[in-house]
Amino acid sequence: MKIAVTYENGQVFQHFGHTEQFKIYDTEDGKILSARVVDTNGSGHGALAGFLKAHDVDTLICGGIGGGARTALAQAGIAIFPGAAGNADEQAAALLAGRL
Repeated sequence: MKIAVTYENGQVFQHFGHTEQFKIYDTEDGKILSARVVDTNGSGHGALAGFLKAHDVDTLICGGIGGGARTALAQAGIAIFPGAAGNADEQAAALLAGRL
């Protein structure tokens, strides 16, 4: 599983369509193997689904997200866990532990 979290200063960024960075986690067997922060380079809203797909992301953790973005992500085959807040690393760990 490859997880992306909307990211700003270690926290889950609260507006998917305006996020300037994602923290992307490579995972295996319920463990985080590596993580890196990637810039969106100005991509926004619907274009972000393609950005995530290009990075082989299959799961997204985010704060707020609109209907258009939800549709674009669903069409890209990316599972969404909206309404997250707080520390990005803790949210990724919670997802892997089945707590999201």
